Amino acid sequence: MEKTTRTLPAHKHIALVAHDNCKPELLRWVNENKEKLQRHFLYATGTTGTMLSKETGLAVKSMISGPMGGDQQIGALISEKKLDVLIFFWDPLNAVPHDPDVKALLRIASVWNIPVATNRATAKFIIQSELIEQEVSIEIPDYEAYLAKRT
Repeated sequence: MEKTTRTLPAHKHIALVAHDNCKPELLRWVNENKEKLQRHFLYATGTTGTMLSKETGLAVKSMISGPMGGDQQIGALISEKKLDVLIFFWDPLNAVPHDPDVKALLRIASVWNIPVATNRATAKFIIQSELIEQEVSIEIPDYEAYLAKRT
């Protein structure tokens, strides 16, 4: 597929997602990085977003709960180029009923080439990177060129 570029803004749109077993760890990470995170636009699946807003006081736009379609809502925002970073503390040792949605979310984030952290170490690298607060150009699929070839 042909590529084009997209510029991620200095104030990123960041999705925060966590499986139930990982919610306490995400909350701890958010609290540790609250000062940086408050300079960005935050989104989350329902239960996670409610918890983060309540426990940290940060403004978080909540989707519906992940198993009810929140993972797909986050994926749609990624494909619409409305999200720039995905922080997803997932539990690789426990299968969840909505595993296909989880796989689809990670797949769409990869397709649209956005930074993704699936664990604390990678999340730390992303949030501590100087790029988190700079405009950054990334390559993405050229969907218009793709459509033009198909019609």
